[in-house]
Amino acid sequence: MAKKIIVSVTTDLVTDQRVHKVCSSLDKEGYAIVLVGRQKNDSAPLSNRLYTAQRFRLIFEKGFLFYMEYNIRLFFFLLFSKADILVANDLDTLLPNYLISKLKNIPLVYDNHEYFTGVPELIDRPFVRGVWKGLERFIFPKLKYIYTENESKRKLFEEEYNVPVSVIRNLPMSYTVKPKPVARPEWIGDRKIILYQGAVNKDRGIEEMVEAMLYLDEFVFIIIGKGDVYENVHAKILKLKLQNRVRLIGQLPFESLPQYTSLATLGISIEKDTNISYRYCLPNKIFDYIQAGVPVLTSTLLEMKNVVEKYNVGTFLYSHQAEEIANTVKGIFSNPEKLEEWKKNTVVASAELNWENEESLLLKIYKDIQ
Repeated sequence: MAKKIIVSVTTDLVTDQRVHKVCSSLDKEGYAIVLVGRQKNDSAPLSNRLYTAQRFRLIFEKGFLFYMEYNIRLFFFLLFSKADILVANDLDTLLPNYLISKLKNIPLVYDNHEYFTGVPELIDRPFVRGVWKGLERFIFPKLKYIYTENESKRKLFEEEYNVPVSVIRNLPMSYTVKPKPVARPEWIGDRKIILYQGAVNKDRGIEEMVEAMLYLDEFVFIIIGKGDVYENVHAKILKLKLQNRVRLIGQLPFESLPQYTSLATLGISIEKDTNISYRYCLPNKIFDYIQAGVPVLTSTLLEMKNVVEKYNVGTFLYSHQAEEIANTVKGIFSNPEKLEEWKKNTVVASAELNWENEESLLLKIYKDIQ
């Protein structure tokens, strides 16, 4: 009989391609997968999947009450479910998984996607951050199976907690057939498309990029995703009267995202160095851009810089001043030969930076679970 794995996240499963890739790989390997997430009031229907997916409808959608309600629901779900392996995604699902793993003597895998206690949303909330940090310090050293998204975060966790951590990068699945871009909207005309896709959260350079559009008549800026500063970004677009240059698309199912990514001329990932989580981040959107053949503009943060330099697929932003961002973008497009070189290099990079090459590392972790 196939081993049953219950994977839990606090995200809306429609847009979480990272956990979908993990579940799909484990399903393909012969495990019986149950993925548990949340269903918000505006959540889109789930697409058909080879594994079982379940979403909790909750009373609260954010803040302390959301986390409390979700963790209680998850605890009782796990308590009355049979499983051979539990997988907690990030710190906000770890406590109920840990408690059930001890109560039932079930192996627990910790899929740590980010340095949770270092995210910008917690910097100015020392008490809340302290609670999460205390939880992490209590559980993390007791875990046996842990993986995170890059080498920098692996070193951080190993130095802090003195336990081994593996690295599984959040790479996209390779395109067996290059996705056909969506029809180019008429409002764009012949202007070049700058794309941001991912969480619309604090300190990701999105507001500054919007301001930079004041100086970029020949470009449009498309933002795909939602997050903590979504409404602030929308208000800024209206205030600066940039509705014809900047568009908020909102969230899209990850299955349809490549059709939009492929439409772009330049993909951006310009997170600021304001916290430890961002300092060592390696956003999956960079790899999505590369897989779609789109050159990138990134911050000089270590992990992103390493990828861009190694594969020569783009360049860097050295200032988050709006005019400096605009000048950087203009400089990129003033050198079409260099832009074409980066585009060609994405083809080489995408052949290596894909989930098909990464999943063997993931499967080995689960194969070795005792």
